[in-house]
Amino acid sequence: MDGELTRISRPRPDGAGIRLTDIAAQAGVSEATVSRVLNGRPGVSVVTRQAVLAALDVLGYERPQRSRQRSNGLVALVTPELDNPIFPAFAQAIEKALTQHGYTPVLCTQLPGGAREDEFTELLMDRGVSGIVFVSGLHADTTANVERYTRLVDRGLPIVLLDGYSDRIDAPFISPDDRAAARLAVQHLVDLGHERIGMALGPRRFVPVIRKIEGYRQAMAQLLGATEIDELLSHSLFSVEGGQAAAARLLERGCTGIVCASDLMALGAIRACRDRGLSVPADVSVVGFDDSPLIAFTDPPLTTVRKPIGAMASAAVATLLEEINGTGGRHVELMFQPELVVRRSTGSGPLVNR
Repeated sequence: MDGELTRISRPRPDGAGIRLTDIAAQAGVSEATVSRVLNGRPGVSVVTRQAVLAALDVLGYERPQRSRQRSNGLVALVTPELDNPIFPAFAQAIEKALTQHGYTPVLCTQLPGGAREDEFTELLMDRGVSGIVFVSGLHADTTANVERYTRLVDRGLPIVLLDGYSDRIDAPFISPDDRAAARLAVQHLVDLGHERIGMALGPRRFVPVIRKIEGYRQAMAQLLGATEIDELLSHSLFSVEGGQAAAARLLERGCTGIVCASDLMALGAIRACRDRGLSVPADVSVVGFDDSPLIAFTDPPLTTVRKPIGAMASAAVATLLEEINGTGGRHVELMFQPELVVRRSTGSGPLVNR
């Protein structure tokens, strides 16, 4: 029986090989069930069979040759990096949903100097993955070549794209309503009495940035009659340092409220305020975006616009499985509504304090 398995990961520190008992324990089934799956015998449900195959993947075995096919339960998740806590949160939610459906998640993280998105994709295709979920990938960059995705679609590989949209890719998209997110943040600050409201953003070329600006412009015009707002937009990197640099420019322009395109940028904005001896929220109010894990425990706890991670992850997996089963629609965008979470980084503005 063990001769049908090829180990692909490092051996355990004690040197012992993994046996049927380990596979059975990992899958939560009997050794007899594992034996039936490995030998392709009948009498095993689809869910149980997937659980055993997933256990093989987790424990580092190659699957039996008869089980190796495109729909073998491997699904890849490609993320840009894990420094931003929103990406591990997405990864955890998507991996949990995949596991519940009997699929084995494969996490591919792009790191500086490491494998790029295209390289990951080729490796995954060689491994015969059932599908790929891309989170904030090159599909979100309006200057990127989308042929990398159209080639996958043409080859029949199911893909789902999160946090970014292109009308040139015939695939399903899962997005938060970035326009609504910006409107929620601006409305909150206006209600508090702020009228000089700036926005700290990432690079202009990204779809979420473009959409947030559209929502911001609409809200500023409707709520404050402000139409000349270009000087209130400050672009930098999606990082703490980027948020600090973008916010510093907005503070120089007299902003008392700052809406940030991510929670990390918001933390940088708070740092920029403190560098100038300003208090948050007594002098300047700061709003983030994402509601990343642990963001409620910052100093001060951050008011932010919550991205519906759980709902988006569930929808991404459900949509991908429909694609795998051949029942999904192709080019469609599912839009999820954000939620304003008010904490202590926002307070009364100058109009209220007069």
